[in-house]
Amino acid sequence: MDERLGLRERKKRESRRRIADIASGLFIERGFDNVTIAEVAEAASVARMTVFNYFPRKEDLFLDRQADLVDDLSRAIRDREPSESVVAAVRRFLHELLATGHPLSGTRDGSEYFYRIVDASPALVRRTLEHTREMAESLTELLESEVEPGVQAAIVANFVATAVTIVPRIAVDKLIAGRPGDEVRREQVEVIDQTFDLLEGGIATYGR
Repeated sequence: MDERLGLRERKKRESRRRIADIASGLFIERGFDNVTIAEVAEAASVARMTVFNYFPRKEDLFLDRQADLVDDLSRAIRDREPSESVVAAVRRFLHELLATGHPLSGTRDGSEYFYRIVDASPALVRRTLEHTREMAESLTELLESEVEPGVQAAIVANFVATAVTIVPRIAVDKLIAGRPGDEVRREQVEVIDQTFDLLEGGIATYGR
């Protein structure tokens, strides 16, 4: 039974990613505001309602990996070693994204084109801000259940959500400015460490 559920979930994720990838191609080619949900559905050979079932908002089609980010980040925190703090687990998580060239690291060649589209669309800018808030809310719930309830969980969650949002953006801004990708990736190791050195100065032992 669990294996069947796992297979169904994988198929749903594959279908969701396929639709999002097709939509992203259309958005990059024609601009976010010039593509409709109906056109995405036609290009993906699915019903319009199928697209809405996976993506309640058009912005989420373009920012589809944000949901993965929250899930993966939460998993990194839950799976940390007993002696490892929450901040250390998130630092390690961002280093892993960078090392594997994950799109959410902000260092993959071509990331600048994606973010230029985001920056050009007020709707997408608003949605990215909402994603950071939603990430903080999700992390607050996780920390309250994993570590302790109270205001500290919310404070740490908001620090972490802000850091996870800012770190890749630093890399993207360098790519937009024309800096070589290899150089940006090398520098990003220090960016991550500087960011989390600052966080650890105040909350280094939280969750240990």
